[in-house]
Amino acid sequence: MARIRVGDEEADALGRELGAVLGYVELLNSLDTSGVEPTGGVLALATPMRADDPAEPLAPGVVVMNAPAAEGSAFAVPRVLGGETEG
Repeated sequence: MARIRVGDEEADALGRELGAVLGYVELLNSLDTSGVEPTGGVLALATPMRADDPAEPLAPGVVVMNAPAAEGSAFAVPRVLGGETEG
């Protein structure tokens, strides 16, 4: 994200949006939640479990069949880091 280019006008808009988010967080911090139990979710649902049984692996051609780009049996992705020597 450090490489994202943002113009002055967009930076001003992002600054206003971030200020609004931080204002809302400050509002939430001002609430008294001392009597509220922490929760991981609003509904008490059991986590469905399944057997962790090994299965036959997929054929490499099937795995990359719907990939936007592939080289042989591997996914082809654009270079993320540039200007570095391979090693």
